Amino acid sequence: MVLEHIIVLDLTHMLSGPYGTMLLADLGARTIKVEPPNSGEGTRRLLEKDPDYSIDGMGAYFLTLNRNKESVCIDLKAEAGRAVFFDLVRQADVVYDNFSVGVTERLGIDHGSLSKINPRIITCSVTGFGQTGPEIHRPAFDQVVQAMGGGMSITGNPDDGPVRSGIPIGDLGGGIFGSMGVLAALVQRERSGVGQHVDVSMLDAQISMLNYMATMHLMSGIVPEAIGNSHFVHVPYNSFTTRDGHIIVACIGDSFFERFVEEMDIPALRNPEFLKQPVRYAAKAEIEAIINEKLKTESTAYWLERLRTARIPCGPVNNLEQALTDAQVRARDMVVELALESGKRVQVPGNPIKLSAMEQPGYTRPPAMGEHTNDVLGSLLSYSEETIGQLRQAGAIG
Repeated sequence: MVLEHIIVLDLTHMLSGPYGTMLLADLGARTIKVEPPNSGEGTRRLLEKDPDYSIDGMGAYFLTLNRNKESVCIDLKAEAGRAVFFDLVRQADVVYDNFSVGVTERLGIDHGSLSKINPRIITCSVTGFGQTGPEIHRPAFDQVVQAMGGGMSITGNPDDGPVRSGIPIGDLGGGIFGSMGVLAALVQRERSGVGQHVDVSMLDAQISMLNYMATMHLMSGIVPEAIGNSHFVHVPYNSFTTRDGHIIVACIGDSFFERFVEEMDIPALRNPEFLKQPVRYAAKAEIEAIINEKLKTESTAYWLERLRTARIPCGPVNNLEQALTDAQVRARDMVVELALESGKRVQVPGNPIKLSAMEQPGYTRPPAMGEHTNDVLGSLLSYSEETIGQLRQAGAIG
């Protein structure tokens, strides 16, 4: 495992933070959740008793985000607990959190404090708005940054109002960029010998993912609007109704359109002028209506077979059941099993990063709260059983 030499102290909760540390754990980093005694990390309680979305007292959130991790319980608000944490920092490579701005400073576990204990330590904080700027103390969750980042204004149909992404890209974007920042800091440390702080804003991540659409606005001053599933350049590039579902046809460029018209044999589309992108775009509504009427005559499977044979970019609009049972998805190990302590098994999404020099990992179950406290403090810090017992009795650990 490429990160098996790296130790991550995971102070995260909810989604953006745990997703980032999950990505590092999937690559082999020894990832140790540091949780408050008694209560544990907040995600443990999400859906924990839901009849559909929990198993063995763990909800889908916690099951998904905390595979391949260990758990220790340490009271970071107690002096004795912080002393234990500082000992862990001396052995660690990364401390990763998604606390609100100012929390790590109040606890004395910010990068400035920890780097005095271990100059090689890398700290990462994923927050709604980052560590600088006028909004840093405002609370933020996924949909807040989706809205502020502009993406909701261009999602959905123009008459329906703003629509958030169906998956929590505000949280997930923060996690992805956080893990990328940690990896970059680890590479830099190989050259410099010292760690640094990684500051990731969920809002920044949303602005970054606007990508070329932001550039287009900054160049022209034009404010784009929602256009459903169609495209502002390419035609046809949309979802279309079939006899039993929906299909995506994505013709980028004139050559794909010419091939599409030949395969579909629709006389109304054989106008030579339609081989020019500007003409197609001007007639987008007309062209897509004609295509939709044709595609309604047969099943999704029928059209996929024909279009794929002709090498025209297309795909079914899958529901989650269809996506997670897709042969390509399964062939790539993107659905994996966790064996729980009870012997039950649960399936979760796999690791999308395939490295040629790394074996595909096994996946360990999410830890019970404080399950590894004794082992980590004993093996990693060489604490005696007597010392661990005294700390537990004092409430510093759990």
